[in-house]
Amino acid sequence: MITIALSKGRIFEETLPLLNAAGITTPEAPESSRKLILPTNRADVRLIIVRASDVPTYVQYGAADIGVAGKDVLNEHGGIGLYQPLDLNIARCRMMVAVRDDFDYESAVRQGARLRVATKYVQTARDHFAAKGVHVDLIKLYGSMELAPLVGLSDAIVDLVSSGNTLKANHLKAVEHIADISSRLVVNQAALKLKHDLIQPMLDAFALAIKK
Repeated sequence: MITIALSKGRIFEETLPLLNAAGITTPEAPESSRKLILPTNRADVRLIIVRASDVPTYVQYGAADIGVAGKDVLNEHGGIGLYQPLDLNIARCRMMVAVRDDFDYESAVRQGARLRVATKYVQTARDHFAAKGVHVDLIKLYGSMELAPLVGLSDAIVDLVSSGNTLKANHLKAVEHIADISSRLVVNQAALKLKHDLIQPMLDAFALAIKK
């Protein structure tokens, strides 16, 4: 049995064509089903629906053999015990630093100000500002990141940006690009060895689908 860990939403939807290319389909969509384990057309493959940030952990500990996770999530997790054979080029966005429209970020950095930065990507933010030599106090949040600068909780945020429309709607602006983000295929290292005959054909099919 091969267990594939996916999260609801954009990653699930954009992974479906890749699964189809590997001959794997599921009769149930997670948005319309309360099931956390979804069957597929193959008796030896099942999908489990988990929180996006938990995908690497399920794969790392062998509860799932394969998973799809954003590079943002993998950076926070550290990628321990995971083989990352493919960048699937799906769910693309950018990790950015953003501030209020009226905040002079460049001047604050130039003057050596200590900044308060709200983010759920603490490790990514820590590494980024440390590399720049900028002193920051990191504030861990789990959602509504754009609110933090507006109510004075933080000077800046580090978050994912896709179109940028949410920033504009909340009078924020992106001031620094940290990294381009896309979703990666992750594989449990032990499973790759023990279930190689089942997993490798999937990896080959995914790789071929990406090139098309």
